[in-house]
Amino acid sequence: MDHFPSVAMIGGGNMANALVSGLLNRHCPKANLHVVEVHEPLRHQWSERGISVSAHADEKLSAHQVWIFAVKPQQMRDVVLQTRRWLKPDTLVISIAAGISIASLATWLNDDGKPWQRLVRCMPNTPALVGAGVTGMAAPAALLQQDRDTASALLSTVGEVVWVADDQAIDAVTALSGSGPAYVFLFIEALIAGATKLGLSPEQSRSLALATLAGATKLAADSTEPIAVLRERVTSKGGTTAAALDLFKDRGLTEMVEQAMQAASIRAAELSQEFGGS
Repeated sequence: MDHFPSVAMIGGGNMANALVSGLLNRHCPKANLHVVEVHEPLRHQWSERGISVSAHADEKLSAHQVWIFAVKPQQMRDVVLQTRRWLKPDTLVISIAAGISIASLATWLNDDGKPWQRLVRCMPNTPALVGAGVTGMAAPAALLQQDRDTASALLSTVGEVVWVADDQAIDAVTALSGSGPAYVFLFIEALIAGATKLGLSPEQSRSLALATLAGATKLAADSTEPIAVLRERVTSKGGTTAAALDLFKDRGLTEMVEQAMQAASIRAAELSQEFGGS
């Protein structure tokens, strides 16, 4: 990104930290950044980094072209209403709050009764903290292409971006990549536990499990062949891998994962109902 817009982070927690770090790594000037954070210890940390910071929303927001809301879903409506007075016609609003629909955000940000259209809803995930995230993104149909490009450029500083059609698709993103790191961590924990029961030390088990996951993921990402083909190449008929995979199949692993993702998607929709009212 050759020219960085001025960005205000509303909420200064972990995801804000990841995004700001990503922007700084791409040589975004610190002078382009501002953080609104109510908690004094976090404000101190931002000040220590040389980033402009305020305890509450104020007129400084009006000087920034992009606002990124990074607050908890239950706080989102109140925070939006507190900041709305400093919106300008060219302000691009990006929300990374889980479960808050585009329609709710557009209504809360309304301009003289008209739903706000310069709006992007995002679902990043925690690997963004190490620059390896993936973010699902959705927006009103009327959003300008230049705003889409700006949002893509900002979120791509912490990983990949994938545009999807609407809130329902964002719920699916939440169930896959938003919650997905926890599924992977659980599987890693299970691999480590299984290896230690087979006689390896906890340290050996951890190293082997992490390297296996990282290597398999890289192989899948770099390959042009279907994932199933890669799996089949590891699986000799009657061999060790086949014995393990047969047990996974018998216990219904694929169906269990599908059901777990359905549960996550349903909960994402419920959060929208709980926190997204007018």
